[in-house]
Amino acid sequence: MISMIMVLNQKGDIMISRQYRDDVSRAAADSFRLQVIAAKETGTQAPVKRIENCSFLYTRHLNMYFVALTRSNVNPALVFEYLFQKIRILKAYLGEEFDENSMRNNMTLIYELMDETMDFGYPQNCAVDVLRLYINLGNVRPQDEPEPSQLTSQITGAIDWRREGIRYKKNEVYIDVLESVNLLLSSTGNVLRNEVTGQVQMNTKLTGMPECKFGLNDKLVIDKESGAQRKPGVEIDDCTFHRCVRLGKFDADRTITFIPPDGEFELMRYRVTDNINLPFRITPAVLEEAMKVSINLKVIANFSDKLFATHVVIKVPVPKNTAKAKIKNSFGRAKYEPEQQAIVWRVKRFPGKAECMLSAEVDLMPTVRAKAWNRPPINVEFQVPMFTASGVHVRFLRVYDKSGYHTNRWVRYITKAGGYQIRI
Repeated sequence: MISMIMVLNQKGDIMISRQYRDDVSRAAADSFRLQVIAAKETGTQAPVKRIENCSFLYTRHLNMYFVALTRSNVNPALVFEYLFQKIRILKAYLGEEFDENSMRNNMTLIYELMDETMDFGYPQNCAVDVLRLYINLGNVRPQDEPEPSQLTSQITGAIDWRREGIRYKKNEVYIDVLESVNLLLSSTGNVLRNEVTGQVQMNTKLTGMPECKFGLNDKLVIDKESGAQRKPGVEIDDCTFHRCVRLGKFDADRTITFIPPDGEFELMRYRVTDNINLPFRITPAVLEEAMKVSINLKVIANFSDKLFATHVVIKVPVPKNTAKAKIKNSFGRAKYEPEQQAIVWRVKRFPGKAECMLSAEVDLMPTVRAKAWNRPPINVEFQVPMFTASGVHVRFLRVYDKSGYHTNRWVRYITKAGGYQIRI
């Protein structure tokens, strides 16, 4: 595994180093300084360098280099994740913009953190909340320190993302389902790409150590349930979860069970590729003449008339040699923006089921060499609150705690454009 961790300044001088194995030495820093820092490779080459049978994996924070050295065939993703977690821990202790001076002023603290987060080259506990329980800057009062037995369970237990003893007057959970629609239509109207990527963000303010059970309208779950007629579910693909979710239960019966972290966190990500309800249907018609281009655009909102889209921006490309454009549109504001080489149509509030038109007559300037217009695609940006293009919705969130307190739950849905393009 990792043999040594070094922190170097921009001159290549070692500020801090911690050796976990005996197969490398501090002299390796000279090779790194000469072949990486002096050669100014950072930012232009891959952050992995092989020098004299030793691998150097590094990342930067301000003007400092965080470097991991190893002679074994390690998993580079694991090493970089440790380096990123190390920087995140130092930000929590020293501030977001910690620099060389703050590092030198807190040597003892940093060496403690190095010893606790890695043992014999293997990453250990990198949870800031747990580290703060027993490594602090001296500003924690003695009576606030946890009992040794509680501390041991926090360090060695599986639930290091939540500490015990949390109390709230009101127990609340906020759930945000955020979706991005990715669409690519050909000029003939054929769908080349159509998918939705989503994430479930949560903000929990719950007392104690509650266990939560979360349910979406997953097709596999709904098909298993018997009883009354239910609406068809959604086929959810490629689920990835926060580490608090019990994957064994999900693999067994597709139930999402977890003990949540306190505050904001991302519970899961998912992808849906079938039966997507596109928020907007756009039909372009472009006619090229000698020194003129005629553009007609029809936009229809496919969502309910009780909803509305916000921040709608439709960018219709025009040739590079455009002189001016006469534009007519039913509502919103549209104008030719030369820096974007497009007619940009902005609508602050687009009602559901509404239909609008845009027509433009584009005059072109004569050019010395005639060059065919390559017709870039139309790009669309939007946000639609309380709407999901995939059809995913939250069925339930159950909170189980020993005290049996009541929990208030709020759910919000937002769909926005990812790569929403229509070729012309």
